[in-house]
Amino acid sequence: MFDKLEALLSRFEEVLNELNEPTVANNQERFRQLMKEQSDLTPIVEAYKEYKKSKQNIEDSLAMLEEESDEDMREMLKEELSDSKKRVEELEQELKILLLPKDPNDDKNVIMEIRAGAGGDEAALFAAEIYRMYVHYAEGRRWKVETMNVDEIGIGGMKEVNFMISGQGAYSVLKYESGVHRVQRVPETESGGRIHTSTISVAVMPEVDDDIDIVIEDKDIRIDVMRASGNGGQCVNTTDSAVRLTHYPTGIVVYSQTEKSQLQNKAKAFALLKAKLYDIEQQQRHDAEAELRRSQIGTGDRSEKIRTYNFPQGRVTDHRINLTLYKLDKVMNGDIQEIIDACIAADQTAKLAKMNE
Repeated sequence: MFDKLEALLSRFEEVLNELNEPTVANNQERFRQLMKEQSDLTPIVEAYKEYKKSKQNIEDSLAMLEEESDEDMREMLKEELSDSKKRVEELEQELKILLLPKDPNDDKNVIMEIRAGAGGDEAALFAAEIYRMYVHYAEGRRWKVETMNVDEIGIGGMKEVNFMISGQGAYSVLKYESGVHRVQRVPETESGGRIHTSTISVAVMPEVDDDIDIVIEDKDIRIDVMRASGNGGQCVNTTDSAVRLTHYPTGIVVYSQTEKSQLQNKAKAFALLKAKLYDIEQQQRHDAEAELRRSQIGTGDRSEKIRTYNFPQGRVTDHRINLTLYKLDKVMNGDIQEIIDACIAADQTAKLAKMNE
């Protein structure tokens, strides 16, 4: 581990030196690459420098203890020694986590898809509430939310909604939300007061950048344009602005109608289709690497029931990590960071255990 850390420290210094060269600013692509590398290396380098400093403090304290006879000074040195040893242990664990292989998609924006499952109108209502939960969470982090397509029902629910969240590291945080979300509550339409269970599915897909080679052949796609349906202004509903793409090889159909411009809707539809095709590739790769899949905390299986929202008890339970919180109102209002942090910690622990086998 320490050989690798020394190599990363040397590389960090090389990057800094290159960034200081006057000619680099003229090459914007190279400049961006170096800035990205510097940003990725900084937390590792800072933790390693602090680790080395704490190790040096231990050596200095031990040397001074051998020579010091004053009891008060010896007590102070022992305290400093204990603090440094504790910090070294913490930093060793932190460095192990920082050196874990990074998901290449972690820095990307995400495209999320929420679909109503079992439960009819109640599932569609819950889908709309979960959509709002993610919007509030994203807004709290100052991330941008852009709706790509929504299929609404008259009572305020959503059969399906596709939206993009743009922000630094969005995928690294939200990828743990993929799976089946279950709600237990008494629906407003239920006169007998019986608790119903409904489900929705959430898919989290990284936005496909230009550097990822997803080829969509003209012969494999059909493009239909039509008037938008549902809520919208005059301009939206009276022009052929909505776009539907049908991908023959996979049978995927995507639809975009949220923009006034047909070109903008077409761009959104293609972005969504690319994300879905890339997601299929990733799923196939995950299935091929079954052992890796088992070491992760639910970051792939769309049929996995990951979380239950129990309204009568005000309880949210994440089944993957056995975490239960009694703050359902706050969670539904976007306060999901505690759950996400626990998923990240559990994922890191599982990966560390796998590396140590």
